[in-house]
Amino acid sequence: MRLLFLAVLRPHTGNAVTARRVRAHLEAEGHVCLLRDASDFAGPKDVAELVRAEAVQAALALHLYRAGRLLQGHGIPFGVVFGGTDLNEDVRQGDKHRAMGAVLQEARFAVAFTEAMRAAACRQWPHATDKICVQGQGIATAPNAAFAWGTFLQRAGIPQSADALHVFLLICGLRPVKDPLFLVDAFAEWHREEPGAYLVIVGPEVDPVFTREVKAKVERAAGVRLLPEMPQADLHAAEKNCLALVNSSLSEGMSAAILEAMDLEVPVLARNIPGNAAVVQHGVTGLLFSNPQEFVQLARRLVRDPELGAKLVARGREYVRTRHCWRAERDTYQRLVRSLEGGAARPAC
Repeated sequence: MRLLFLAVLRPHTGNAVTARRVRAHLEAEGHVCLLRDASDFAGPKDVAELVRAEAVQAALALHLYRAGRLLQGHGIPFGVVFGGTDLNEDVRQGDKHRAMGAVLQEARFAVAFTEAMRAAACRQWPHATDKICVQGQGIATAPNAAFAWGTFLQRAGIPQSADALHVFLLICGLRPVKDPLFLVDAFAEWHREEPGAYLVIVGPEVDPVFTREVKAKVERAAGVRLLPEMPQADLHAAEKNCLALVNSSLSEGMSAAILEAMDLEVPVLARNIPGNAAVVQHGVTGLLFSNPQEFVQLARRLVRDPELGAKLVARGREYVRTRHCWRAERDTYQRLVRSLEGGAARPAC
């Protein structure tokens, strides 16, 4: 089947990574999957031309508003995947709320990453309740066995001779929604008390103006370092040497970095926002904080209580194995897309 897959493919975003992974799942079953950036289309008319030119038979959209609304009215069956900001942000705007409801009316199925996301969608659009499925993101990690931790520390300007070195890793693209500066002042104060504690922020320069602000702030902050984007295999290897993975985002759909840390058996310290709380159970699979002071308190606990860290990673690893299996994700999307072929019945969710 020739399938059009629309997603917002801005570099270094979670949705772009998810879209490419789902495309691989579909291509593995023999579908021709045309992955296109929804931002490249002015409206449904442009998509209609592509549908005709490429003889598209069905479609999939990742992000209910930015991509889903472009698939309406073309006479081809389609499904949608919630992206995160559609449910967390766009739903608050009346016009967008109505547009997304219309998309769900026409869609054959919809996929939410978590039960919480599904519940939120059902509250907003009760008419779509029976077509919303839950499928967590599939996670697979492959750390670089040849990775040199000492070289990483050297690049970050962290002395390897430091006593009781405790490195916290924050992985994010440098843009406001990821809020990488949220913890900087509190961490710098803690570092002055405990010189072995370091926060390393790793990620690409997505927003140039914001990046300059981050660099200026980090340069003045003791114990905080900033490194550019790294190959994923190296990043996974670096995580395994860190005390914890940190997430300080203002909004998340589902953080792949958090799930990858759990898979790598690294403790997670995440900001207490709905997207993070949906995958991190406080004190069970990770730790949640609401403000910088609470973060420091929890970070100190991890430093001083290795048994706590061991319990968190064991439960986190089990959670990812049972709820975010890569194979299960592949099976789900292949099954759902088969329902778009011909006159197939809508899948049971």
